[in-house]
Amino acid sequence: MKGRFYIYRMITWCFILWAIGSCGEDEVTEEIEEEVIFATSIVLTGEDLETETQRQLQVTFVPDNTTDQSVAWSVSDAAIAEISSTGLLTAKQNGTVTVTATALDQSTVTADLTLEISSIYEPSGEDIEVATAEELVAALADIAPGDVILLAGGTYAMTDRIVLNTSGTAAELITVMADPEATERPILDFSVQEENSSNQGIQLKANYWHFKGLDIRKAGDNGMQIKGSNNTIEFCSFYENSDTGLQLDDGAADNLILNCDSYYNADASVENADGFAAKLGVGSGNKFVGCRAWQNLDDGWDGYLRGADHVQTEYESCWAIKNGIMKSGEVGGGDGNGFKTGGSDDKDLSHHATYKNCLAIGNVFDGFDHNSNRGAVSLYNCAAYDNGTNYNFSSSNALASLEVKNCAVVGATGSLNATSKDITFNSWQDELSATSDDYESLAIDLLLGERQADGSLPEVDFMQLVSGSDLIDAGTNVGLTFQGQAPDIGVFEKEN
Repeated sequence: MKGRFYIYRMITWCFILWAIGSCGEDEVTEEIEEEVIFATSIVLTGEDLETETQRQLQVTFVPDNTTDQSVAWSVSDAAIAEISSTGLLTAKQNGTVTVTATALDQSTVTADLTLEISSIYEPSGEDIEVATAEELVAALADIAPGDVILLAGGTYAMTDRIVLNTSGTAAELITVMADPEATERPILDFSVQEENSSNQGIQLKANYWHFKGLDIRKAGDNGMQIKGSNNTIEFCSFYENSDTGLQLDDGAADNLILNCDSYYNADASVENADGFAAKLGVGSGNKFVGCRAWQNLDDGWDGYLRGADHVQTEYESCWAIKNGIMKSGEVGGGDGNGFKTGGSDDKDLSHHATYKNCLAIGNVFDGFDHNSNRGAVSLYNCAAYDNGTNYNFSSSNALASLEVKNCAVVGATGSLNATSKDITFNSWQDELSATSDDYESLAIDLLLGERQADGSLPEVDFMQLVSGSDLIDAGTNVGLTFQGQAPDIGVFEKEN
């Protein structure tokens, strides 16, 4: 159905009177007609939550050129799931939930989608409460699928690397988590370890584990090294370790790193300590969601490959902040990149990477870095600001392909080269520009605030668009939920 509205304006005309050659003033109403296209129907799409606890729902308007494509979301049972203003569904318990979207152009067109949630793990094994390092080590040595280890709050003085070889199953995970009754986080402290490549804090060689709500610090190498698959690491922090905070390697595949932080990691060799890394011999299907990496000696994220090729990794709503700057505030000797997409010894390996709603902010060297990666890289609704170079995708040893859409850069864009390119609808194109006037704030330290109680990222004014910005509705549909007539350019969608 097409609706029409009318704008009336009064214009004073000076009519030339032929006979007497004088002007008279008459008020004349000029009718200017503009067309508004209303939604006749909307369609919701999204899969059941069988393994993930969050799902971005998609809405399609009929007709597809509906003028106002914003919707209001609701759920049938808030105890089972909640939904954000952008259509991100977060599971709270297993069950059936119906999501309703209402088109806001007239608030008369709605659509429903019923989803089954089975991703909330309900352990069938034993609850094991621990309060000391010795009790934790003993519990891990005797663990079985379905068991849950509950850690009391406080510091655990760990003396040796923990190597985990026992796997859970898809139906019966092995869970290690902070006791919900704890008033402080459990901290696994490995500070007695010397810096050595064999001195990880936890080496997870098994599958189907779930870690939640722990801090791992001061290990002699990685805080956690994952060599297994189908593991979930949630709401954990990794800091002041002597190598990368959390590293995926040696075939590790289909792991979810959710709402984790990694910071202040630094090694004596001034080379390897990143926040997070899916690197070397890593497998495909690993995903980082809602994670932050800041002030690591080397990179926020490192995707350097050795022994693996054509690896696929996804990054969603991840923030890389001030990497290359030490805890002391001094610039270190590392690379200082936000997101290093790949790289390899002979500069011939492909690390395919997709970035959605990611921020690279205040990193010493590159915000998004090529490093001779030969793969396919896509960036959707990302943003870069105050990096040494915001984008550095060089023409030497170029990417196979580079897709950049709906992205924002404040300052110089940098280099965007690849054998095949699709770079459109960005803040530096179509006579647009992103400046401080477009945002509520560009104060970088806002990004380092405390997480919300459920582990999700803090709500910040940083790079939130102000009303009237020409970046609003200036993007193109890339499959992410948006409000208004079109997606906004940048990470955060302006709410109506």
